Amino acid sequence: MKGDRVAVSRTTGRQRLNLHGALNLETGACHMVEAEVVNAETTIALLSRLLTAYPEAGTIHVILDNARYHHAKIVGERLKTDGRRLNLIFLPPYAPNLNAIERLWAVLHQTVTHNKFYQSFNDFIKAIRTFVRDTLPTQWDRIRDVVSDTFHIINRDDFRVLA
Repeated sequence: MKGDRVAVSRTTGRQRLNLHGALNLETGACHMVEAEVVNAETTIALLSRLLTAYPEAGTIHVILDNARYHHAKIVGERLKTDGRRLNLIFLPPYAPNLNAIERLWAVLHQTVTHNKFYQSFNDFIKAIRTFVRDTLPTQWDRIRDVVSDTFHIINRDDFRVLA
């Protein structure tokens, strides 16, 4: 009944699945790297996947938060050689609401983890992968409205900014 508290079984929660992802706001394609730790190496792996996924794209605009690993020296070094087609756009600090991938993770949690119990960690991983591989592309028209607000990128050089 609505308002009743419900007990949901849970596992010990000792195992973790870390995802480093990028979302194509036009198509809903989600590119992910699964890793034990999200760091500069997973950033490089994700950016490499984007270059591979969009070989015909002239410039790939990648919107990033200000996590330290996004600014790591080895990421910058790799971009000098492999990332000429990548344009990294960093969001303002403390603005996760502007990061579409964060909103996608929220939809993923609502769909896959909230009030759900999985017998095993592998079942949980399978549910995550099914969401990204099957649910996201087939329901992108519905999910897009939650994930992608209308954003306008403003170049400070083109406008007088009032403080």
